[in-house]
Amino acid sequence: MIQTPDADLDVTNIIQAEEPAALATSAFDLNSVLGKDYGALKDIVINANPASPPLSLLVLHRLLCDHYRVLSAVHTHSAVQRVPPHLLKCFGEQKQQPRHEYQLGFTLIWKDVPKTQMKFSVQTMCPIEGEGNIARFLFSLFGRKQDAVSLTLMDSWVDTAVFQLKEGSSKEKAAVFRSMNSALGKSPWLVGNELTVADVVLWSALRQTGACGAVVPASVQKWMGACENLAPFHTALQLLR
Repeated sequence: MIQTPDADLDVTNIIQAEEPAALATSAFDLNSVLGKDYGALKDIVINANPASPPLSLLVLHRLLCDHYRVLSAVHTHSAVQRVPPHLLKCFGEQKQQPRHEYQLGFTLIWKDVPKTQMKFSVQTMCPIEGEGNIARFLFSLFGRKQDAVSLTLMDSWVDTAVFQLKEGSSKEKAAVFRSMNSALGKSPWLVGNELTVADVVLWSALRQTGACGAVVPASVQKWMGACENLAPFHTALQLLR
């Protein structure tokens, strides 16, 4: 163990005074993340199980559509017998335009997979597995500049959602609520004053597990309401009803 003078420092206090970074980043070069492919449209392909819709990815898809020209499509794998109609229309009505006019392709395939999978280069890469990991990747496409402390906190919250809220015991879930209550007592969102991937994934985990129906702190309830007042969250929530 390495002892440091600031080992017990609450790092969430560091980011409170910083200027919030805007989510909008129209000038961000998608090629810097997805790689350049001689003008071909980069198509992100996600395989997801219809028995457990990845709400966080649907929220991030909607946010991406607000910043880029996204060609969206939903398909069903041949091995899947039936997909509810509302899941087949989870991206809403899509305008038909020539493929070259879009900046990003986003294809969702309902498939019987144990974990949500993503590829954006089918020939050359292994799939990224897990809703949390895919959400991290999609959020990186906004090109937001984050300091090391904020990035660490976001990663920590995403892991908390996946391993404690979704898979943890009741005692672990209660600990998550205490941590959220503490963080939301200092700022409106989990990591500072702006919405991040941490909020999206935590919200998704709470809705997927039904944990929000338990006794939750008032600050967490207020945060849930703030999330669902935003159109991307509200639209994704309709898929559970």
